[in-house]
Amino acid sequence: MIEIKKYGAIDIGSNAVRLLIGSVTTMDGINPRFKKTSLVRVPIRLGADVFVENKVSEANVERLIDAMKSYQLLMKTHNVSKFRACATSAMRDAENGAEVVKKIKEASDIQIEIIDGKDEAAIIAMTDLTELTSSDSSYLYVDVGGGSTEFTVYHKGKRKASKSFKLGTVRLLNNLVSDEQWDTVKKWIKIHTKDFEKISLIGSGGNINNIFKNSGKSMGKPLSYMYLVSYYQLLKSLTYDERVWELNLNHDRADVIVPAAKIFLSAMKWSKAQHIYVPKIGLADGIIKSLYNEDSK
Repeated sequence: MIEIKKYGAIDIGSNAVRLLIGSVTTMDGINPRFKKTSLVRVPIRLGADVFVENKVSEANVERLIDAMKSYQLLMKTHNVSKFRACATSAMRDAENGAEVVKKIKEASDIQIEIIDGKDEAAIIAMTDLTELTSSDSSYLYVDVGGGSTEFTVYHKGKRKASKSFKLGTVRLLNNLVSDEQWDTVKKWIKIHTKDFEKISLIGSGGNINNIFKNSGKSMGKPLSYMYLVSYYQLLKSLTYDERVWELNLNHDRADVIVPAAKIFLSAMKWSKAQHIYVPKIGLADGIIKSLYNEDSK
């Protein structure tokens, strides 16, 4: 007997706010099948407020409320049985974060959880990441966001170390990352990857997904360090307008993709990785899996 359930995942990031609706199909004795039914992304860029002014602006609070109201309606239309809304780096740092959460709850009946870097990394780890890291190989998983980047080291299927740093694309665009912070990240990566003779990166986030899509590579095939270097040079050689026009990038992607590429390249250089795998995973995918797991207990 086939059973289908729909779940909703809201990811309130520093660059964009996403709603993923996923369906989970189950049948007796067979592993569940997860499918992305709908993905809606709104580029509110909370980090541009918070990382400079330390709070979410009134204008963006109103945009957030409108987004949450529309997400609530979409989930109702899709017959979503359960959902979870998580906010990350920008809302963590916002002085008015709790007040914004309260306003959104009153206006849309959506309760937002502000999660820390450890929770974020743990939720993401519930995705298909586990299938990729279950081999005898070593991986450095890098999830680049607008406000922070999560790094996790896997060896022979086991998580060896994990750390979240305030190194994000929106922070970098606003010159809010010091040389000392870069050095701290560099030391952490070198310390936790030095014992592995061979290591590969796993990259997640909208920017690396976009780079992978433009590469023309088949799903499951990695990008090389040299490819990423050449693409980074191309991005830097173009103006913002040229990136939008010639590379067909969204206007809110055309600026953050440059610092994102820099973060991934730096992680590859410091870990001595030659390849980066790009499975289409993220916080929202992890939320869907965690909701299913709760229901399956």
